[in-house]
Amino acid sequence: MSQVTSLHAYTLSKQPPNGPASERSVATLLEQAQEIFRSQADVIAGLADRIGPSFDGALNTILQSKGHVVVTGVGKSGLIGQKISATLSSTGTASFFLHPTEALHGDLGRVAPADVVLMISNSGRTEEVMRLVPHFRRLGLPLIGLLGNPLSELWGVVDHALDVSVSRETCPLNLAPTTSILATVAMADALAVSLMRARDFQPEDFTRTHPGGTLGRDLSTEVRAVMRTESLPLLTPDQTLRQALPTISESRLGMGIVMEAGGGPSHARPIGIVTDGDVRRALEAEDNALELPITRLMSLDPITISPDAPVAEARDRMLSLKVKGLLVVNSEDRLLGVIDIFEF
Repeated sequence: MSQVTSLHAYTLSKQPPNGPASERSVATLLEQAQEIFRSQADVIAGLADRIGPSFDGALNTILQSKGHVVVTGVGKSGLIGQKISATLSSTGTASFFLHPTEALHGDLGRVAPADVVLMISNSGRTEEVMRLVPHFRRLGLPLIGLLGNPLSELWGVVDHALDVSVSRETCPLNLAPTTSILATVAMADALAVSLMRARDFQPEDFTRTHPGGTLGRDLSTEVRAVMRTESLPLLTPDQTLRQALPTISESRLGMGIVMEAGGGPSHARPIGIVTDGDVRRALEAEDNALELPITRLMSLDPITISPDAPVAEARDRMLSLKVKGLLVVNSEDRLLGVIDIFEF
């Protein structure tokens, strides 16, 4: 029997008995799950008191480096080390992950004298990591440690030790790395964000490292590239709700745009909008709502955005103001199009 098959068989043998769990047992599990969040939040908050000379030393060492931050660790520390390295790389600090075993079998050739090493170990005595120390020292590299044991040998070896120790794991056996993992990631994130601030890392810098996906699109794409310009729900001030409803419904934007009188669509300015919510409220409150002038229902001073603005700005504005769409206008407040929340 393979190891995987054996493990699967063991997992099945540890399944709870068939049948619904008692309400009491379910309630207990839920309460215990809630306590996990509270206890882990307390640990993360407590890390703030550990920001001091070692953190400052690590920060300045990386800022003064002309090379990469080489992140290394094994097991769970190696897995989160890859995440930490990726975070650093995407936020302005060149970095790569170096697996200790691979390093001892040729990958040390990737390391240069200008680099800085970030070593991750919960025990502070991980054999594979410790074996790398003399090789890094021979290259003259500064060593930073994300370490969970202040009494360990590695703690005394590194130049800057960042304390991520925890009193116990969330794991009921106090064995599986859980809270210690969160503490390590949180401290590394604090370091990465501090580096961003020190370098004045801006959205345009972020765009260069995130050219693809939603992040890249939102940061690099201008509103003009995604705004809707066809079949806009344009209304005139003299229309009644009955006359305006077909235009509002057909556009499927959840709004109608009331334009100033005269001048034609290409020269007119928007003076208000009528949303689906405005229509519903009017129908509920007025017996003759369909005959009301659209100007009685519209909201004045509609929220607008420039066509040159990044898509991210449009998204953030819609979310913060809790609106479904923005009118895109030029410098003369003339309507160019609409960008709506469904673009995201």
